[in-house]
Amino acid sequence: MTYAAEQLYSEVAYVAYHFHWSREEILDLEHPERRRFVDEIATLNTRTHPGR
Repeated sequence: MTYAAEQLYSEVAYVAYHFHWSREEILDLEHPERRRFVDEIATLNTRTHPGR
């Protein structure tokens, strides 16, 4: 099964925006690890900006 290109772009942009990592650094992550960073960023955002 291939990973949807739109979802991949979204994850890369999200992590790059928040962590300022390069595209290459983010794409070098395995999918589960990249998803974990996305989830952790979302959790941090929820804690620091409740109600958003």
